[in-house]
Amino acid sequence: MRSDNKKSAIDRRSARCSTLIVACACLVPVSLAYAQRDAPVPADTPRRSLAGTWAPAGGTNLGIQASGVQAMPNDGAPEHELPYTPYGLEVYSSHKPLEGVDAVLPAFHNDPRNKCEPLGFPRMNHYNVRITQILEDPYKIAMLYQYDNRWRVIWTDGRPLPELVDGGVVAGGTYKASKWYGYSVGEWVDDYTLVVRTVGMMSEDRVWLDSTGRPVSDEVVVEEVFRRVDAEHMEWTETINDPKLYTEPWTTMKLLFSLQDPHTDVIEMYCSPVEMEYYYESFGNSASGIDEEQP
Repeated sequence: MRSDNKKSAIDRRSARCSTLIVACACLVPVSLAYAQRDAPVPADTPRRSLAGTWAPAGGTNLGIQASGVQAMPNDGAPEHELPYTPYGLEVYSSHKPLEGVDAVLPAFHNDPRNKCEPLGFPRMNHYNVRITQILEDPYKIAMLYQYDNRWRVIWTDGRPLPELVDGGVVAGGTYKASKWYGYSVGEWVDDYTLVVRTVGMMSEDRVWLDSTGRPVSDEVVVEEVFRRVDAEHMEWTETINDPKLYTEPWTTMKLLFSLQDPHTDVIEMYCSPVEMEYYYESFGNSASGIDEEQP
């Protein structure tokens, strides 16, 4: 049944190949609340700058998000039910995660992460977000994630957000293929608030939204808001608008990050097929006939 669902999901995506999706039709409008916050910002807060080494203010466990996206964990609670479209529910049902309320035994999972496929975006925001470094120049921002030593670029030079088309985007009149981390454009809506929109990611048969199998599609528009609340803290909020899989936009996370010592030596965290094989050999994998044990 799950295989049939997967095939149906792929067939349905193929049937949409002639559809042109204009990104502006999918955008989540920038709330005036972002540009008109009443809370005063301390005078020593850097203006129009996110540069620094950041970590979740409440500890690294907040950034791991093993139970699903931080703001909507996949725990079976009614208030955390997502607004799936029929197709979105079909895609979700085809996923076999190792975490969350619908977790399966290790022998039966199909999470692309466990084959060391790139997490892609926005899942990179929902998997082991620990130390995150942000570098800037007058034209762009680079975000360096600790897990898998990945990075993405956010353009702040005034360019428009690319238009979504099947299989990629159109930017400056040129077609560009989908990318694992998409195409990001940022705009400072005040001296302390950067709004970033990202389009052009991989399709739902290549990436997941989180470790519990929630899906995300190539039609998603991701909006992030980075808000400097003072010199030492930044609020990072993410909302997704994915009409292919969800009936309405919803917020996936709202995390407070604190500035770290710039001399911090960031520890490597890689997905390694060799290390994964070693784990299965050492601790067991039910698919191999060895009883699974806890490390």
